Amino acid sequence: MHRFLLHNGEIRDVGQRFVSLGQVGLLSGWGVFSTIRIYEGVLFAWERHWARMQRDARLLRVPFPSSPERLKEDLDRLVEANEAWNGTMRVVILRNRGGIWEGPGITRDFDIIALTADVYPWHRNLLGGAGVKLGIIPHARHAANEFAGAKILSWAQNLAWYERAHEQGYDEVVLLNERGEAAECTSGNIFAVFGKTVLTPPVASGCLAGITRAVLLEELRDTGYQIREKVLFPADFETADEVFITSTTRELLPVISIEGLTIRRGHAAVDVLEKAFGAYVRSYIAQHPALARSEQT
Repeated sequence: MHRFLLHNGEIRDVGQRFVSLGQVGLLSGWGVFSTIRIYEGVLFAWERHWARMQRDARLLRVPFPSSPERLKEDLDRLVEANEAWNGTMRVVILRNRGGIWEGPGITRDFDIIALTADVYPWHRNLLGGAGVKLGIIPHARHAANEFAGAKILSWAQNLAWYERAHEQGYDEVVLLNERGEAAECTSGNIFAVFGKTVLTPPVASGCLAGITRAVLLEELRDTGYQIREKVLFPADFETADEVFITSTTRELLPVISIEGLTIRRGHAAVDVLEKAFGAYVRSYIAQHPALARSEQT
């Protein structure tokens, strides 16, 4: 984590105390968040992150800021303060009031907190070296739950699965739903390639609609691959030409093994789609120049 953070529009040192246990979101994980990639000082796909947080906040009854422009200006100031020109940002909207554990003197309905950090070196720290090794967790997602797919602060079970996966020699895990369908990973989406068709589980399978996933589905054109949603079972990964995962911080990473399955280690589609994704990022940056770009030298 970098030195400064954003708290309700103010840039503060991370060592300052400014939250209270009386804020109900801290005790119960009542809030929403998003992790945003920063390229050359630009918050990539900001509009998509805002829209997803706003939708999830409405679903979870979390009060939410009214102005994306104002919040974006504050986040840009945080990028500048930390000189986080190429990094990651965590934006949290924390519900403060409600329930029997609301503390005295809480006047704000919600807090806005944002932090930045360096990009985690996923490629360098993969246990499998050339790609991702995945475990499998059955009954980890309940697709019929009305909150399935919401990116909420109650993230402890994902962290527990992720930590246990590393203890067992995996980089990540595939989370299955109540029907045995593949939903997602703890913090990423999964794709399978069949010839020139690339498939990823639909939201109805219980996955979170990741931003990188959305870009692949909606924005990448002329790649030679058709990318679409389809229900996938673990056995489908064995017949795929290649498997890969995506996330904001990972971008695209090939999968080299899945627990209990025999999969191919192809990466032809990943190579093509990674290049196309990079071109889309560069185009986005060109259309959304950073206000502080002149300070990056």
